[in-house]
Amino acid sequence: MSERVAVRKTYKLFVGGKFPRSESGRSYLVQSGGSVTANVAFASRKDARDAVVAARAATTGWAGATAYNRGQILYRAAEMLEGRREQFVALGIPGDEVDAATDRWVWYAGWSDKLPQVYGGANPVAGPYFNLSAPEPTGVVAVVAPAAPALLGLVSVIAPAIVSGNTVVVAASPTEPLAAVTLAEVLATADLPAGVVNILTGHIEQTVPTLAGHMDVNAIDLTGVADAELATNLEAKAAENLKRVIRPIATDHDWYADPGLARMTALLETKTVWHPKGG
Repeated sequence: MSERVAVRKTYKLFVGGKFPRSESGRSYLVQSGGSVTANVAFASRKDARDAVVAARAATTGWAGATAYNRGQILYRAAEMLEGRREQFVALGIPGDEVDAATDRWVWYAGWSDKLPQVYGGANPVAGPYFNLSAPEPTGVVAVVAPAAPALLGLVSVIAPAIVSGNTVVVAASPTEPLAAVTLAEVLATADLPAGVVNILTGHIEQTVPTLAGHMDVNAIDLTGVADAELATNLEAKAAENLKRVIRPIATDHDWYADPGLARMTALLETKTVWHPKGG
């Protein structure tokens, strides 16, 4: 008998809560544990535009959800991720990284209904009126995921963006895409509304410039951009509609450390309301 040939999995994109094939029809081989294990879709510029459309369509419902509900959904993502721990380990992701990524979801879930209290508040004014400031989501955020740590880094850039009501289009690391596409399977079963998180795989040089220059993208996180010249060009494109920009970070960044509030607050707008007092 001839030796059985294992079925090689073909991973698709994650856009609008579904798993479409790339418009380009292309895919490439990826390795896990030193051997070729899967085909991953090559996203095109049109796929990037479709992902922005899906993200924009989801903004009203997600931003309008209660902070408590968003926290529940992030916690559900942690539950689903923990249930698939061994699947991620089989992809070559260390078990302690999977645990840290699970805990990171829980950490951000806990901030969902506390962030407005910390970042907003009543402002002192000299007059017969109240002056209140409250944080609001920026809108659609494009995110370039870091290559390492593949899973923890990915969760650490997605969770702070969506916890406050933003929606995201993520350009996964082209060298470590399996963590991203497998996380998409987790999110698809975690009660997350369609379009809140959209994941593109392939070369970031082909998709991220489209996202940086897209007029319906409100912010861009360049964390995973290692090429300084590319980062500069992307910032220039982002300036065309005054996108908020999170610049790339050092390659030796400690993703296991306390993440703090900076990634959440960088993607918030502050709305201030004046209201007269009776008297």
